[in-house]
Amino acid sequence: MKLLIVAVGQRVPDWAQTAYEDYAKRFPPELKVELKAVKTEPRGSKTLETLYAAERERIVAAIPKGARMVVLDERGTSLTTKALAERLKGWQLGGDDVALVIGGPDGLEPALRQSAHERIRLSDLTLPHAMVRVLLIEQLYRAWSVNAGHPYHRE
Repeated sequence: MKLLIVAVGQRVPDWAQTAYEDYAKRFPPELKVELKAVKTEPRGSKTLETLYAAERERIVAAIPKGARMVVLDERGTSLTTKALAERLKGWQLGGDDVALVIGGPDGLEPALRQSAHERIRLSDLTLPHAMVRVLLIEQLYRAWSVNAGHPYHRE
């Protein structure tokens, strides 16, 4: 099984890239994590629908056929670390690759959000996209650690 993080936006600060890479290399061989950054549609004078459509096309093209799509959405289900660990375990047992989608500056097209298998949220706070990448991979690593019995989660 592979975890694929599909993120709208290609440029992130060096600190975010370094943090992301640090967590990505910690995953075991049986749970690969890959990042696919897709181009943000230039804003200009385009309508929101035009922006959504262009980014949706790029997102869908980045997701392998048959992958489970999980979108990050401020209206999504809030999860604890243990609940995310249970989700991860279920995804692994299901065997399909999982694509976790981070939207662009205007979020995700509503129809794309609705077509996802799951919608989750990382925080009630508004976070910068670079921070979301780091927070997401850290939480995925923490969830894997919990499932593997590592003392990474304290109660």
